[in-house]
Formats: sequence, C-alpha cells, structure tokens
Amino acid sequence: MKVIAIAAVTAGGKTTVVNEIKNKLPKTAALYFDDYSFDGKVENFYQWVLDGADYNVWGLEPLEKDILAIKDSGRYDYLLLDYPFAYCNDKIKKYIDVAIFIDTPLDIAMARRVLRDFKDATADEIRSDMEMYLKYARIAYMQMLKDILPSSDYVIDGTRDLERIVNEVIKIFTETEKEIQSKPH
Repeated sequence: MKVIAIAAVTAGGKTTVVNEIKNKLPKTAALYFDDYSFDGKVENFYQWVLDGADYNVWGLEPLEKDILAIKDSGRYDYLLLDYPFAYCNDKIKKYIDVAIFIDTPLDIAMARRVLRDFKDATADEIRSDMEMYLKYARIAYMQMLKDILPSSDYVIDGTRDLERIVNEVIKIFTETEKEIQSKPH
C-alpha cells in the first residue's frame, strides 16, 4: 500500500482533492488531519512561528495509529492523507511514500475560506477575522510555504481546475510506482 500525503495551506484544496481521488480510485482510504484532536496542538500560530515553527509539537499518535491500522488491514492500494505537514513531522514522515503540495495562492485560499466558513457571518465578523489573519495568522501560512512546499516531492499549481489537479495527482501515483516500491522505509 502506498501512503500519499496531500498538503496545502488552509482552504488550499486538500480535502476536495483527497475526496475526489478517493471517489475515482478503488481500494483507496483517506485520513483527514482536521478530524483529529492532538496533544500539543498549537493554539497561537503566531507565537509558534516566532518560537521556531516546530512541527513535532503536535502529538500525532492518533493519526499514526490509524495509518498503521489501515496499512495492516491489507484492504487498500492507497492511503491518502489530507495532511498539512508533508515530511516535516518526524512521527508521520516515515510512513509517507509521496508528499504532494497543492500550491494555492494565499488570496485564492483566503477567498475560499471566507466563502466556506463565513456563509452566515456578519460583515463585522468577516472584518474581524481578516484583521486576525493579517496580524497573527498570515505568518503561519507563510511558514508553510517556506517549510512544507520545498519538502514535498511534487508541487501542483493550485489555480488549476479540480479535474486537472486530480488527474495530475493520479498521474504522479502511476508514474512513481516503481520509485515508491524501491524507496526504503
């Protein structure tokens, strides 16, 4: 079984791409980072970046346990991880065969996030969130571009339409099959 990590900034397309691939490829499982509650979860991303952006502060044992259970089941050809860290967390990197980063420009990701998360919000709530983004959260998005993007095996243009992104990811699976099989674990 091959483990494929799909990373992007928040609202960069990870979940949408993982769900679409899962629907297209038989014998494919998926795990979603946002479905977990982790010990050491960062609450203040601004301070986390100032403190050195240590991706190992997250206690990812629950995710690791599920990765191992799916691998041990023998039921799947692929496990897709909707997972923001690529190879930057020491606990999970050893399970990843291929890390793909969807490089979505921050303005597009922000527009998607506002459309997704603020459907019923007031203008004041949206303005408040934008102020928080500019003062405190943007630094973490920039840190991802600094750390996660270059540590990924492949970078895909996040401005492309969903079908093209999905086809490109599936092509990576098939073209790297021999490479994945020979990669030491």
